[in-house]
Amino acid sequence: MAEWDIRKLQILRTLRERGTVTATAEALHMTPSAVSQQLTNLARQLGVPLLEARGRRVRLTDAARLVLTHTEPLFEQLERADAALAAYTQGEAGEVRVGAFSTSVPALVVPAVRALRGTHPGVTVRVREAEAAEAYDLLTAGDVDLALSLAAEAPSATDPRFTQVPLLADPLDVALPPDHPLSHAASLALTDLAAEPWIFGGSGPWSDITRRACEAAGFSPHQGHSASGWTAILAMVEAGMGVALIPRLAAGRRDGVTLRDLGPAAPVRHVTAAVRKGGETGRAVGRVLGALREVAAAHTGPVTHTGPVTRE
Repeated sequence: MAEWDIRKLQILRTLRERGTVTATAEALHMTPSAVSQQLTNLARQLGVPLLEARGRRVRLTDAARLVLTHTEPLFEQLERADAALAAYTQGEAGEVRVGAFSTSVPALVVPAVRALRGTHPGVTVRVREAEAAEAYDLLTAGDVDLALSLAAEAPSATDPRFTQVPLLADPLDVALPPDHPLSHAASLALTDLAAEPWIFGGSGPWSDITRRACEAAGFSPHQGHSASGWTAILAMVEAGMGVALIPRLAAGRRDGVTLRDLGPAAPVRHVTAAVRKGGETGRAVGRVLGALREVAAAHTGPVTHTGPVTRE
């Protein structure tokens, strides 16, 4: 097989376009003797004559034209590669793997992906749903490039492995059956529900969040039922089996359940994004992180809240 040299083929291609060795040398910032030497070497490598003399000038042989005809698609592909690489380095292209807990996927990740399709269609986001506590394990293992989790599940902010970015403080609303005596009360506090049966998971972050929120209000919640999925929790609330705290990102709309805002003193859960230390400098990762921050800001505004928090 012949030895193909891209640089020398580019010189031959330029000679076809410019017509003379001198013009080719000027275009490529070379000396005429260097152009002639490179083309002589290319002819030796390919085993065919590429130039023939015409007086004081040279012209391409039929073999040279055949070579350029068949290598033209190569130059086109190299142009595409250059453009793709430039887009990648400028953050206009690339794949970003995102690990995100369940309620953050429809509320934050999906809107961010939609926004990126309009502004940076070359950036591809691949989503992996994971428990909030699992997100950092995936990040550490290199299975995802960006993780969405809860501050309650995050390692210390001084952990040298990660850069953590607060996204939003997600208020917790209380879910009541529609016929509950307090469902239409003028104001509502957690202490008003201290004697109610509460519905939350038997263990894990949501159990901790519910218990801490109630304890911060001054009482220990009686767990009437145990469930970890929002569909199951809301179905039991609708059936009048108890009350529950529901993160606003997860609530949506559900007929048969009354969701009450607990006001300025409402407990919150803090949603964070994290990347491996230094990963934030990646242009594509930065694009995704920026889109997530914009979506989060549209939800609740700046990350500030006066109510009790799950844990910083």
